[in-house]
Amino acid sequence: MAKKIDNTEEKIHRVEEALSRSEQFFEIHQKKIFIVLAVILVIVGGYMGFKKFYLAPKEVEAEKQMWVAQRYFAQDSLDLAINGDGNYLGFASIIDEYGMTQSANLAHYYLGVCYLKKGQFDKAIENLEKFSSDDQIVGPMATGAIGDCNMELGKTDKAAEFYVKAADQNKNNFSTPVFLMKAGWAYEELANYDKAITVYERIKKEHPRSFEAREVEKYIARAKGLSGKK
Repeated sequence: MAKKIDNTEEKIHRVEEALSRSEQFFEIHQKKIFIVLAVILVIVGGYMGFKKFYLAPKEVEAEKQMWVAQRYFAQDSLDLAINGDGNYLGFASIIDEYGMTQSANLAHYYLGVCYLKKGQFDKAIENLEKFSSDDQIVGPMATGAIGDCNMELGKTDKAAEFYVKAADQNKNNFSTPVFLMKAGWAYEELANYDKAITVYERIKKEHPRSFEAREVEKYIARAKGLSGKK
């Protein structure tokens, strides 16, 4: 019993000693600690102020400019969508003027698609790669568009890679089978029929109600025939 009491007292003594050391450390370094805390508060406060008083108004301004560029895009007036009309900015200037806003991020997507339609594939890739989105449809569409650019540039292997990436990005019954089908076509062009069959069969198995699933059997049969499989 005496031994147990001794052990308890020893533990209490160790705890008290540790607390004493912590107090001593704080006393010695309290000036530095307060400086660090003050710097953290300034950074956090500055960031909150930046968001509220600078970034939020910029976002509103960017959105006002953006809808006009989007209207030109919908009308297929690509040059006006890219460069603006003299009264409202185009996507390129929105990126320059409002670079930290969500509108500028979205402008990278639109600008990339504009350049893709104009056949300026390197510029398209540059902008599409700068766009980021968690949206279930828009995110994969941007990735798939990079695949389209590479396909047009004759980089079929890279195109297939991006099509598969787009298919697996935020999987859904709309964009996933579309890009699996494009990946299959790319693999066929590369004479990689086994991979083509694999992605075609994914459409049949994972997305049986999709539009692509209605005709995927003929692509599976063609790829198998070309590969020598039955």
